[in-house]
Amino acid sequence: MLKKNINFIGNRKVALIFSAVLMVISIASLAVRGLQMGIDFTGGTLIEVGYKQAADLTALRNTLDKAGFTDATVQNFGTTKDVLIRLKLHEGISSAELSGQVLSVINKNTAEPASLRRVEFVGPQVGEDLAQDGFLALLYSTIGILIYIAWRFEWKFSTGAIIATLHDVIVTMGFFSILGLEFDLTVLAAVLALIGYSLNDTIVVYDRIRENFRLLRNKSTEEIMNISINETLSRTIMTSVTVMLVLVSLFFLGGEVIHNFSIVLLFGVIFGTYSSIFIASPAALMLGISPEDLMLPVKEGATLDSRP
Repeated sequence: MLKKNINFIGNRKVALIFSAVLMVISIASLAVRGLQMGIDFTGGTLIEVGYKQAADLTALRNTLDKAGFTDATVQNFGTTKDVLIRLKLHEGISSAELSGQVLSVINKNTAEPASLRRVEFVGPQVGEDLAQDGFLALLYSTIGILIYIAWRFEWKFSTGAIIATLHDVIVTMGFFSILGLEFDLTVLAAVLALIGYSLNDTIVVYDRIRENFRLLRNKSTEEIMNISINETLSRTIMTSVTVMLVLVSLFFLGGEVIHNFSIVLLFGVIFGTYSSIFIASPAALMLGISPEDLMLPVKEGATLDSRP
């Protein structure tokens, strides 16, 4: 096998500029456009209807607009014959009555009748509690990770890992904001899974850096980091490619229910791999990490070994 010697650390400025631009764009989009929160968080009614032939979404939207359902979101669900209608909260009317009204309007004003498949309702308080609990889960998991890595490695590594993880989460959520994709509970679960995946990659690299800090005493910090990243590169790429193959299969074959879930993880795996190489280690280097921070203490009276 050929020995790799790619200068990742030497190119860190280009990578950091690229990441900074992505972060600014993502934060700007989240601040201006925000996330298209699903009814899991906002509360509302979800109605699924089916047709025998492909549905005309444009005509369906116009029909609902004329009937007064101007807040309705209409999209295909799985196939062109299945349609998902999302409605915001309507005071003073139950979800059963609302779904009945919508189905009646559709069948009176379209050539082909639709059949009702399912109706789901989420109250405003439930949606608010879910949103709060979900984002608290993100916060608590980040704090727990910070504590673990600080104890397992060193606080400079811990801070670098958090920077890389926040980079992945913000860019992924910015991607959802820019494209206007719906953010629901399955997407939040994918973001939490993304945090775990990104950190796993980062910790593998950090563990090799720590090991080489103690073995390669005649090399600079940058050289040791480059060697460590190159040594773990094959493992990182193989893991990422394997996971991406599964996610691509889920994206095309898993159906609409986990469509956005697979998009988050697919996008996140790419940037999680990128951040573990170009963000985590350079961030620790910028914080002043050095071999001395991880040297094992020498006991009094012990002799030094002959390692370089």
